[in-house]
Amino acid sequence: MAGGGGYGGASGKVDYVFKVVLIGDSAVGKSQLLARFARDEFSLDSKATIGVEFQTPVTSAYYRGAVGAMLVYDITKRETFDHIPRWLEELRAHADKNIVIILIGNKSDLEDQRAIPTEDAKEFAEKEGLFFLETSALNATNVENSFNTLMMEIFNTVNKKSLS
Repeated sequence: MAGGGGYGGASGKVDYVFKVVLIGDSAVGKSQLLARFARDEFSLDSKATIGVEFQTPVTSAYYRGAVGAMLVYDITKRETFDHIPRWLEELRAHADKNIVIILIGNKSDLEDQRAIPTEDAKEFAEKEGLFFLETSALNATNVENSFNTLMMEIFNTVNKKSLS
């Protein structure tokens, strides 16, 4: 995975630093997506991480300064997709109005267990003005592409703001 892995590539030079939040229900693979992108790792015995749940007092601080968000659901668990509108509402209530959001259907390697048709997610993303991709942190499908898409759109948004 050429584009992931650390800051500034081989030179160590950093041109931009963007705060991006990964949000969604527990066990949808947010930490695994990040590990796959940043270190090209996947852990089969992943531990639950402490996240920000709905209506917690740290919510505003968590979103403050974020210019990008990955809204993640598990394609095999219907309820994780059904909660996306609520996550999106919370994100939009607490984050910058220009935040770039990509909807991620994770665990695409489990196609035989799919509970959410790709078309349903595409339609939702289009209706809400979100980018959309399906990924697999397990086999790295579209992981780098999802982060690169988000970063390019953030870069374009930041450039538009600085030009105006």
